[in-house]
Amino acid sequence: MKRLLLILALAGSTFNSLAQTKDELDAEKASKNDSIAAIQGRVDDIQAQIDALPGWKVGAFGTIGGSFSGFNNWYAQETPNNSAGTIGFTVNGFANRNETKYFWRNALTLNLNWVKFDDKDDPDDQSGFRQATDVFNISSLYGYKLSEKFALSGLGEYRTTILSNFNDPGYLDLGVGATWTPVKDLFVVIHPINYNFVFSSGDSVFESSFGAKIVADYSKDLGPINFKTNLSIFSSYKSSDLSNWTWTNSFSYTLWKMIGIGFDFGLRDNKQEALNYALTTLGDPNATFDNIDNDLQTYYTLGLSYKF
Repeated sequence: MKRLLLILALAGSTFNSLAQTKDELDAEKASKNDSIAAIQGRVDDIQAQIDALPGWKVGAFGTIGGSFSGFNNWYAQETPNNSAGTIGFTVNGFANRNETKYFWRNALTLNLNWVKFDDKDDPDDQSGFRQATDVFNISSLYGYKLSEKFALSGLGEYRTTILSNFNDPGYLDLGVGATWTPVKDLFVVIHPINYNFVFSSGDSVFESSFGAKIVADYSKDLGPINFKTNLSIFSSYKSSDLSNWTWTNSFSYTLWKMIGIGFDFGLRDNKQEALNYALTTLGDPNATFDNIDNDLQTYYTLGLSYKF
């Protein structure tokens, strides 16, 4: 009995000692976390001071997505012998300069995606990859500062596809007006004098016109999180049928070193493109601006991201 009591006493003492040790380690861990947070706060303050310095700031982040599959004699599905796959990537790059009297912001957005579905039992089926998403946009904004928040500005923006039908159509906006910068990472461009050049080959429905250009762009870098959203609107003075807008969004979260998860999506409304699609691709000779289905254009990409 005495031996049993001694063993129980020793076990209880050991348990209390372990519990006390765990509490002490938890307390030490909490203090270390507080110290790390304080150090990170000082590092963030220094980085903010560096970002505020004049000179060029250059960077980029992007998303890479892909999947591959193959089936042989998988009779449970309609096409038992097939191979399929998707490959896509996006790049969001910038080169910005901010000085006391002026700023110069340059941006590039590229989103390319290929897909394939090869039915091995169909000799006429396309076996290779084909283009699915094709977005190219480059812009340059220069502003002469009237104050910290307002500037006289000029904008050049070009957008098209590059995998197929390069510059057919292609859109080039050139305009002047003002830029408002309410906070560090947001700028809003309002250009009442803007010409929207539309390039296309042959006899087409595309038409250039004067109008107003509005752009809102917000970019944020929060350590492992990168986010960018851009809304570009052209409102034609000649006809609303010649107006268009595009809204693109990119998000990435870094999980390990420079690799993480990325998600991109975009929306677009362009009645000229809808009419051209109805006439050329669908072959509807009676299509007009008044009777076409101008459906909202969308795309998205989800996959691994890499922060440059």
